[in-house]
Amino acid sequence: MSDLIDDPAPGMNAPEFTVTELSGAVKRVIEGEFAHVRVRGEIGRVSRPRSGHIYLDLKDDRAVISGVIWKGVAARLATQPEEGLEVVATGRLTTFPGQSKYQIVIEDIAPAGMGALMAMQEKRKKALEAEGLFAPGRKKPLPYLPEVIGVVTSPSGAVIRDILHRLRDRFPRKVLIWPVAVQGQSCAAEVARAIEGFNRLTPGGALPRPDLLIVARGGGSVEDLWGFNEEIVVRAAAASDIPLISAVGHETDTTLIDYASDRRAPTPTAAAELAVPVRMELLAWLDGQSARLTRGVTQGVGLRGQRLRDLARALPKPAQLVEAARQRLDYAGDRLGPSLRAAAQKKRVHLSEVSGSLRPATLRRLTAEADRRLQDRAARLTPTLLTRDIDRKKGDLAKLTGRFARAADARITGWRTRLDALERLRLGLGYEETLKRGYAVVRSGDKVITTRAEAETATALEIQFQDGRFALGGARAKPARKKPAPPEQGSLL
Repeated sequence: MSDLIDDPAPGMNAPEFTVTELSGAVKRVIEGEFAHVRVRGEIGRVSRPRSGHIYLDLKDDRAVISGVIWKGVAARLATQPEEGLEVVATGRLTTFPGQSKYQIVIEDIAPAGMGALMAMQEKRKKALEAEGLFAPGRKKPLPYLPEVIGVVTSPSGAVIRDILHRLRDRFPRKVLIWPVAVQGQSCAAEVARAIEGFNRLTPGGALPRPDLLIVARGGGSVEDLWGFNEEIVVRAAAASDIPLISAVGHETDTTLIDYASDRRAPTPTAAAELAVPVRMELLAWLDGQSARLTRGVTQGVGLRGQRLRDLARALPKPAQLVEAARQRLDYAGDRLGPSLRAAAQKKRVHLSEVSGSLRPATLRRLTAEADRRLQDRAARLTPTLLTRDIDRKKGDLAKLTGRFARAADARITGWRTRLDALERLRLGLGYEETLKRGYAVVRSGDKVITTRAEAETATALEIQFQDGRFALGGARAKPARKKPAPPEQGSLL
């Protein structure tokens, strides 16, 4: 019984710790054993307080560990933590005595393989698509033939050489290059700044504002192309007022900038092909249209001439129209002499009859009556009425004169316009305009030489340039034919 009383309780000889001492000892053990670890897991809860630090949870199907990323480290991370992303976190384990828990202080974080990157890309795509950044209504049409093309790419890679070479082959244009890093941590920020910088240029300024932008990069892995999946790049492409073509990677590579751009090209070379048309095809089309125009004008003139000749055949001849009138004139002329003699004889007989009955009293009565009628007529004739009638007639005459002058001016202007148009057509169809563009005509005598064989057999050649002719082999040069002087104003009248 006494032995039981004297023995101390079990564990009474163990050292005694305070809570702080025990927490510090646990902290030293954990930090000493796990000074540097890499943990793979799925990011759960993510908290970003105003301090700039990031607090998150790493979890798998059976456990959860808290993590913290300090403000300075968070600003340097290439991949920002997002909920649901599977990552590999590198850091050190420590404890937080205030809550009696352990946590990992993360120094670096990276997606855990291709699947995690693709899941992160798909999640980001859905979020940006929900904002309407990929809507077809936001996309702008590409200019048919831009004067200046801005290219955002690396200045030392093969991409810019391929684009410049393709533009030079198809249709040379002015190109402004904004050099950027196309992979790495600075890629996204530099590409976004380049797109925004091109849009801030003033149209017509010292540095011309591009009419079209091309964001290009060669092929690579998903990690190499990840900068073009960043949100700042996608938002910059969607906000660009200048039409934008994305040409990132190969044809099978797809990044988020492809959805936000106005047009996606499978390769950088294809982007150059989308940017400009083929110059030779345009020239061929223009020549075809010119030939069609010439044929149309020729056929139109020919058809109208034929129609005029057909109508002329249906009209009677002028001689036939005046035959009946000429015959009536001859018949009336033959009757005129006898009719005048008969009328004069009849008047003479009437005069004899009237003069026989005239008496002085009758003459005085007739004279008085005539004077009275003359005075009545003179009373009705006043200068005011005559002046008013003359003024009215002058006004009518002035109006008719003005109408005639305006009609004459309009007719002369119409004739002059038609003559100018015909002159331009004549100059456009003539070969002299072709000589002004650097071409020449080779003749041997009056024959035009078109082949090398004809030139070799010719004894003498004459070359016609824009400003004259030049003889080879003893031929005598002819002076250039001068163009006729344009008609003077009013010559049509």
